[in-house]
Amino acid sequence: MHLNVIRRGGFRGGASASGFSLIEVMVALLVLALGLLGFALLQTLNLRYTQSADYRTRATNLANELLDQMRVNSLSAADYPAASFDPGEAPEGPCVRTVDDAITVTGDDGVIERWQCQVAESLGPQASAVVAYDPASGLASVEITWGERFTADPQTTFEVETYL
Repeated sequence: MHLNVIRRGGFRGGASASGFSLIEVMVALLVLALGLLGFALLQTLNLRYTQSADYRTRATNLANELLDQMRVNSLSAADYPAASFDPGEAPEGPCVRTVDDAITVTGDDGVIERWQCQVAESLGPQASAVVAYDPASGLASVEITWGERFTADPQTTFEVETYL
C-alpha cells in the first residue's frame, strides 16, 4: 500500500523560503520616513510662501487704494504725503471704513488715519509707509514696508507709482 501525502502552505525552509527579512522592512521604513519628512518640509515652505504672497497682496491693495483716493481727491492730492508713517507710529484700534470715506476729501474726515490703521492692522505694527506726490509732474508713489518672520530678508518693500 502506497500513501501519497501532499503538503500545502506552511514553512518549507531552505533557500526557497519567501517573505521579508527584518533588514528589508527597516530599509522600507527608512525610505518611508524620509519621504514623509520631505513632505512635511514641503508643507512648511508652502505655508511660508502663502503667507508672504498674502502680505504682498494686502500691500498692493492698500497702496492702490490710497492712490485711488488721491485720484478721486486730486485737488487735495498734495495733502496725502501726510499718510507717511514710521514703524510703530500708525494709529491703533479697529479700522472702520465708512461709506463716505470713498468720496470725501482728506481734511478732518480721517481717510489718512484709517488708511494708516489698515496698513498696520494688515501688515503688522512694524509696517511703515512713504507717500510722495509731485504736483508739477503729477507723479504719485506709495511705498509700504513690513517685516516677515519666515524670509531671509526680514524687511519687504512694495512700491507703486502712477500719474494722477
